[in-house]
Amino acid sequence: MSQIKDVNIDVPRWDQSTYIGRAKHFFTVTNPLNLFYSSQKLDEARDIVIRHRAGKSQKSHLTLEELWKAKHIYDSAFHPITGEKTFIIGRMSAQVPMNMVITGCMMAFYKTTPAVVFWQWINQSFNAVVNYCNRSDADMPVSQIVTSYVIATTGAVGTAVGLNRMVKRAPPIVGRFVPFAAVAAANCVNIPAMRQKELVEGIRVFNEDNHVFGQSKTAAVEATAAVVISRIIMAAPSMAITPIAMNHLEKRKVFLCRPWLEPLLVVGLCGIILTFATPLACALFVQRVPIKVHRLEAEIQGKVMT
Repeated sequence: MSQIKDVNIDVPRWDQSTYIGRAKHFFTVTNPLNLFYSSQKLDEARDIVIRHRAGKSQKSHLTLEELWKAKHIYDSAFHPITGEKTFIIGRMSAQVPMNMVITGCMMAFYKTTPAVVFWQWINQSFNAVVNYCNRSDADMPVSQIVTSYVIATTGAVGTAVGLNRMVKRAPPIVGRFVPFAAVAAANCVNIPAMRQKELVEGIRVFNEDNHVFGQSKTAAVEATAAVVISRIIMAAPSMAITPIAMNHLEKRKVFLCRPWLEPLLVVGLCGIILTFATPLACALFVQRVPIKVHRLEAEIQGKVMT
């Protein structure tokens, strides 16, 4: 029991300085099976976590594995700052099944303008829910989320519709890559819009002893860029491999007599790829990224040097 009491469950179980450790953490966080836990099971996990943090004894004998399982269940459903239960489709464990359907439909129904507008709107609406449920600032105004949602939706729909018109005379496979271009464009405007407060005011800079030296706008810019890149990389495998596979099958006239088969195959292939691409892309960057002192603002450099 003393071993369990000494466990710090507020840091990931695996070493986050290595890619393998971060990948294991995110495979656990994004596991779709977490969605099947009942409200009672979620509340039990929350009770275990709260009691452990308070140093209280558990209601029953608890093993180390059971403690970590409870923590992972807790992380999958509750907001890290407010402790409130998160809306189910906004949870990290919903990323794979939700994106599987949405991404698959974006790539299956890309030829008509109404379908393009509808699925790009659905995608950005889902992203807005995820951004709200996983916001780092619990006091983030809803107006900021609405603004980023409008900007991202406009950018994604505009890019998709515009590119669709431009590639009408291009080979069919070119048109299949339009959804990816639209998603990438939306990420480039949506994420900076969501983090405008951090970009204006800066984010906290720590030393190795966890001491805060100040707020850095430079660090905020680099952190935002890292998120944009990871989001695009996360979408890339499914939105790049799937069009190639579907174009190959289309040339072989697989869908000629079975047009209903294409969307099913697209969604299924997206699901398989996203199951691995989502956690592996999330693991690309450490949560606390080191930054060289000379790249920080002058006033922060002065504090570090003293």
